[in-house]
Amino acid sequence: MATPTKARGLKHGYRSGLEDKISDQLKGSGVKFTYESMKITYHVDELRKYTPDFILFNGIIVETKGRFTAADRKKHLLIKEQCPEFDIRFVFSNSKAKLNKGAKSSYGDWCNKYGFLYADKEVPKEWLSETF
Repeated sequence: MATPTKARGLKHGYRSGLEDKISDQLKGSGVKFTYESMKITYHVDELRKYTPDFILFNGIIVETKGRFTAADRKKHLLIKEQCPEFDIRFVFSNSKAKLNKGAKSSYGDWCNKYGFLYADKEVPKEWLSETF
């Protein structure tokens, strides 16, 4: 059974409540964006495709994460290595959450270690106004 926030997100065409919330924030800020409109090809042992959550019209890719699994982390390191032209940033429900039970490192620590920008709960206004 879906949680109330996930159910709301699904109702509005998103995969999670956080995606729905970010969509509302972007719309409320007057920022143009697309949702899951791009596929980025990368290789593991086989060809795979990644569908980013939000692509802002300034080129920033915003990936929302409630849970940031080991598989997600591995995927994003491969994409960063193989597709460095993409500026992928994360918005977490809680960047202080630990990578796994008993871990000392958090989602935010992982982002700092590997050079990803991140935020909690909403897209920072600075990201919305960046130009390249």
